Amino acid sequence: MRVIANSHTARLAIGWLTMFLVGTELFVVSPLLPLIVVDFQSSPALAGLSVAIFALAYMISAPLFGRLADRVGRRQVLICCLYAFGAANLLTAAATSLPCLLAARLFAGAVAAGVSPSVYALVAGIAPRDRRASWLAVVVSGLLVSLSLGAPIGGLVGASMGWPSVFVMLAAASLMLAWLNAQIWPTDHQGGIIATPIDDITIMALAPRLVPMVAWSTALYGVYTYLGVGLTASGFSAEQIAEVIVFYGLGSIGGVLIGGRAADFLGAQLASRLSLAGFGAGFLLLRFALDEGVMIDFAFALLAAVAQTFFPAQQSGLANDFPDRRATVLAWNNSALFLGISLGSLIGGQATSIGGFTANLTISTVIALCGWALHRMAASAPTRLSPQPSVKPQGGIVS
Repeated sequence: MRVIANSHTARLAIGWLTMFLVGTELFVVSPLLPLIVVDFQSSPALAGLSVAIFALAYMISAPLFGRLADRVGRRQVLICCLYAFGAANLLTAAATSLPCLLAARLFAGAVAAGVSPSVYALVAGIAPRDRRASWLAVVVSGLLVSLSLGAPIGGLVGASMGWPSVFVMLAAASLMLAWLNAQIWPTDHQGGIIATPIDDITIMALAPRLVPMVAWSTALYGVYTYLGVGLTASGFSAEQIAEVIVFYGLGSIGGVLIGGRAADFLGAQLASRLSLAGFGAGFLLLRFALDEGVMIDFAFALLAAVAQTFFPAQQSGLANDFPDRRATVLAWNNSALFLGISLGSLIGGQATSIGGFTANLTISTVIALCGWALHRMAASAPTRLSPQPSVKPQGGIVS
């Protein structure tokens, strides 16, 4: 295990698997929802609260766990939260009523918020500065692959073996990954705390950096959430919708990997602005493709690719600017992501119900371009909170 522990490739692989696990656990609820509704004799709307409550708990808990990780150790928080994540999945599998299920999903969302930022911060800590965005993009791709691979497989397993079995398997995977992460990451400190921030980061200080993230995720998930509904209303068959989603998923994976390279080559700020501008243009191209009925698969793939180049650039920019508080700022970034997802589902739902999928695309275009404008304003504004230099205690390891 010593050879594995010294391999950055192994650390990236375990980080990827950890994010794949978190993504699968989140996205698998959707295909399992019909089975859960039948078991608990509940309405889809009430059972669907399990997804909303997970996202809400994640959004609130992420900054708390991020701050804790920067103070007591990112490796330590990651391992403890993975063990707790396993326990939350076992509680989900053992739920005998809808209230019990919702409580388990609340717990799962809260502890998942300690996993993702810790993984991002640890990977950013071992990555060379000129390849940091690329390495973060590799890890983030685990989330995207879980959407197109982990969730469908989980849905098939649930249909054949029952939905609780899926969460038992996820619990076992959580415990295995907790052990693997304990083996591959160096200890956070040797006789001292890795780094104690000189002053705390407040949401107001980070707001200019996070608002574009909220705009990006609002626009992206406002469309994606209602993709099936919009295409069905436009006359697409189930097979055609599945084909579009495959192209969308492939574009997303390619985009996040390209985005990492672009951020390392062009710089995080420029790559982010180009992505947001291209994101808005991609919506216009998609609307044209849908209106004309041409190159629809290509338009969806291109939109997803251009959109996903933003995320690794945003992460690497924060990781570079706040090295001693990476877990904290990346946790706030994840909270901004989930806030945007929630806003996107609300805004996209209203737009689709009033003006159809075309109206949703138009509003999302405006939101994306607003994100681009806000990003330019944030880049030109004076920094309200300057990054602190790294603090390396005697004999310790700063991640």
